Amino acid sequence: MVEFLNQYVVWWHWVVLGLIFIITEMATGTFISLGLGVAAIIVGLIDLLLGMGVVYQLLLWIILSVAIIAALFKWFKSQPTVSETGQSSYRFDTLGTVTEEIHPHHRGKVAFDTPVLGNTVWHATSDYDLPEGSRIKIVEVNGQLIEVAPTQ
Repeated sequence: MVEFLNQYVVWWHWVVLGLIFIITEMATGTFISLGLGVAAIIVGLIDLLLGMGVVYQLLLWIILSVAIIAALFKWFKSQPTVSETGQSSYRFDTLGTVTEEIHPHHRGKVAFDTPVLGNTVWHATSDYDLPEGSRIKIVEVNGQLIEVAPTQ
C-alpha cells in the first residue's frame, strides 16, 4: 500500500488538497481548514523540492497542521474582541456648551467644540439642571442621544 502511494501521490496532489481545504475554510470560518490547507500546500512544495516518501509527507502535514492551527488560534486570541471606535466610548474628552437648557431626565441641545460622531449639535439629557451657556462634558452616548454632565 505504501509503495502504491509513494508511486502515485505527487506534489501537486498536496497543493490541490490544500486549495480544497482553503476553499472549505471560506464556508466554515473556523481557521482549522485554513491551517490544514496551508500545511498541505507547504508539504506539496517541499515534496516538489526534496521528493519525500508518503509517510514523511503525512507526518510533516500533521506536524505543520497542528503548528499552523495553534499559531492561528494564538494570534486571533491576542486580538481585541471589542473595538474602541464604538459609540460607547467615543470622544468622552470633548467639551461642549448647552444651547437649549436641560432639566433632569429631559432633552435639551448641546453644541460640542469638535464634532462627535460627525455632528457638533446633539440632543442631550442630564441628571443635572443645566442652563443655556453651561459648559458640559459627555458622560455616555446612547445611540442618537448623549448624556452630559457639567464640567467641574
